[in-house]
Amino acid sequence: MPDLPLLDGRQLQLMDLLYSTGSVTRTAEALGQTQPTVSIWLARLRTQLGDPLFVRTPQGMLPTPRVEAMIATVRSVLQGLRSIAAESQQSVFDPATMPRRFRIFMTDASHITLLPRLFSQVRALAPGVSLEAAPIHAGMGAELESGAADLALGFIPTLDAGFYQQALYDQDWVCLAHPDHPRIRPGASFGLDDYSREAHAGIVYGTGAQLLDATISRLGVERRLALSLPGFLGLPAILSTTDLIATLPRHIGETLAAIGSLQVLDCPVPIPGFQVRQHWHARFHQDPGNRWLRGVCAGLFLRAVGVGQKSGAGG
Repeated sequence: MPDLPLLDGRQLQLMDLLYSTGSVTRTAEALGQTQPTVSIWLARLRTQLGDPLFVRTPQGMLPTPRVEAMIATVRSVLQGLRSIAAESQQSVFDPATMPRRFRIFMTDASHITLLPRLFSQVRALAPGVSLEAAPIHAGMGAELESGAADLALGFIPTLDAGFYQQALYDQDWVCLAHPDHPRIRPGASFGLDDYSREAHAGIVYGTGAQLLDATISRLGVERRLALSLPGFLGLPAILSTTDLIATLPRHIGETLAAIGSLQVLDCPVPIPGFQVRQHWHARFHQDPGNRWLRGVCAGLFLRAVGVGQKSGAGG
C-alpha cells in the first residue's frame, strides 16, 4: 500500500471542534491557541487532505461532505487517544491501597538475611501486598521476562542480556566456629594451616558455594568436608554443638553467628568477593509496582555501591 498521510491528535481535535462549534474563534479558545494559528493549522490540513474541509457561510464554518463522512472515525480515534492518555496517567502504584503479589527469586542466604527485613517493610508500607520467595533456577530469566516473577535478589551472575541490575552491597568471606572451640580461641590467629587442619561443614548448592569450591580447587587448599548441607538453616545448631567450622559470605555468616552465638573469623583463603544485586527485566523497568519494590529493596539494603544499570549485551 502507498504511504498515506497520518493525522496527529492536534489535527483530529481541530476537525472535531470546528465541526462542533462552526467557529475558528471558539476552536482557537478551546485549543488555547490564537485564531491566526488555528487558521494556519486548518490551511495545512486542507492541503494534506486535498479538501476544503470547512466552508465559511453566514451560519458559520460548515463541513464539506468529506468531513461529514469521516467525523465519526475522527471522534472514535480521539476517544481512543484519550483512553490511552488516561490509562497512562492512571499507571501508578499506590502501595497503601493497591493489592498486588510480587514474586521474587532469592538465594537461600537471602531468605535469612534479606527476606525478614523486606517483608516487614512491605507489610508496614503496603498491607495489600503479598510476597512469594521463589528459588533460584535456570529458567528464572524467562519468568522475569514474561512477568511471572518480578525481581531476583542475590549473587546471580547468570542474568545478563536484557536485564537491569543494581548492586546493593559487597560481600567478602568469613569462617564460623564454636565460641569454645578446642583449637580455635576467640582473638587468636587463624591461618591457612589452621583452616586446612580442621574439619568443615559446607553448603553444596548456590552461586556462593560454586565460587568457594572453584577457589579452593584453583589454589589447591585442603578443606576436609565432614558434613555437606543443601542450605544454611541447620548450620548454627551444627556448629554450636561440634568442632566443625564453616566458610560463608560475611552477611549470612554474621547473621548465623548471631543466631548460634558463634565466633566469626577472618577467612585465611583469598576467596574473591562479590556483590549482592537486585535484577529485573527491561520490559518492567518503568512498571510502577516493580519500581516501587526495587525502591524498597534499595532503601533497605543499598550501601553506597552504584545505581541501576543494564547488564550484558542487551545494555
